[in-house]
Amino acid sequence: MTKYLISRHNKYCYSSITNRENAKNDFGYPSSDLYHGCIDGVDIVLLARHGAGHVFSPTGVNYRANIEALRLADCTHILASTACGSLTESIGKGQLVVPDSFIDRTISRKGTFYDGTSIKYNGVCHMPMEPAFDPRTSEILLQAAKKLGYNIRKGGTIITIEGPRFSSKAESNALRLWGGHLVNMTICPKEAGLLYAAIAMATDYDCWKECEDNVHAADVLVVFKQNVHKIVNVLLEAVKLIGCGDWEQDIFKLKVIFVRNHLCIQIIWRYFF
Repeated sequence: MTKYLISRHNKYCYSSITNRENAKNDFGYPSSDLYHGCIDGVDIVLLARHGAGHVFSPTGVNYRANIEALRLADCTHILASTACGSLTESIGKGQLVVPDSFIDRTISRKGTFYDGTSIKYNGVCHMPMEPAFDPRTSEILLQAAKKLGYNIRKGGTIITIEGPRFSSKAESNALRLWGGHLVNMTICPKEAGLLYAAIAMATDYDCWKECEDNVHAADVLVVFKQNVHKIVNVLLEAVKLIGCGDWEQDIFKLKVIFVRNHLCIQIIWRYFF
């Protein structure tokens, strides 16, 4: 049975739970228990990225263990949500965005499954990152938002910083000069072979905008709580739309991309000999 993930929000009905301890894999423990449920006949798995009660900082999240746990649960898609700072006048507070590219500025996280720590992930994988997010799944998020009558922006570059601190003004202006539209601390796709898309919500203007107060966590939460229902509704609608589609070709194409970019002794041997 095909399954899907919605991350960050866990206020859903679920039929069973895989305890965090039982979901341990080659990369450690996932951030939370896995909540198994169903939306309109589509099996889903829910995972709280920052853990129950938001106990893990962006750096402390075990992203590899999370994604591996979902892969082992037979997930085919990841729908992730994120609160962001806006780096442009055209994206206001509460605005929803489906990003289509990213700049990774993290420095303290494991950036690959293929680092020699897992026998399952042997060799080296040079995964291409264009497109950075799955285009078809991203389009589903856009369709879901439009169906609900929400204002949503198609495309944008999201810059992922290490956190947990916010940017200095110099950093914020530098990110703008790089062409960033949003800044956050958690989004970066896609090596595990899952169809990945994200929906972002702008909660602040970081600290570059002179006429706005500099970002504070308490203010972020206020804007987030005012608009979080939109993200929840979009994700619920997106799952229904995903369930109506045939994804076999998309999954197959992603596997082909992986095989073409995974270098290991066995593959190199077959290729040359």
